[in-house]
Amino acid sequence: MVGRRGNDEEEDDTHVGGGGFRVPRNKDRLMLRGLQFHGHHGVYEEERKLGQKFVVDVDAWADLEKAGTTDELEHTVSYVELYAQVKKVVEGPSFKLLESVVEAIAQGILVSHPTISDVRVKVCKPHVAVEGVLDYLGVEIFRSSVASADASARC
Repeated sequence: MVGRRGNDEEEDDTHVGGGGFRVPRNKDRLMLRGLQFHGHHGVYEEERKLGQKFVVDVDAWADLEKAGTTDELEHTVSYVELYAQVKKVVEGPSFKLLESVVEAIAQGILVSHPTISDVRVKVCKPHVAVEGVLDYLGVEIFRSSVASADASARC
């Protein structure tokens, strides 16, 4: 929605989210937090051979109003389906880079669920071979569907 601010600047329908990403201002969001899997991703052969724990967070933006008013699963995206998609990637074939893991998750969600306009995926490795004390290392990305990006380009 385009509106006017007090200082005569045009306002678009996005805002900067917690990670600095442009996220939809007027969209609802499905959230999956702390999904834990054992995967075989990493640059080192040992990581790919032995595997390790990965923790995943997903935010998926979609219009959930109809689901909220009808109380029907057919009007939303199933958490079970999203969980299964994430699990398939993390527990599936090895990637060297976490960047590839998060990209595969994000693209899989956007392609399989056309009602999702935007997705944020964060994958963390809590047990890494790094000298020092830390909770985890990870990668977080924000991606928009082609349809959503095309609509933004026309504005």
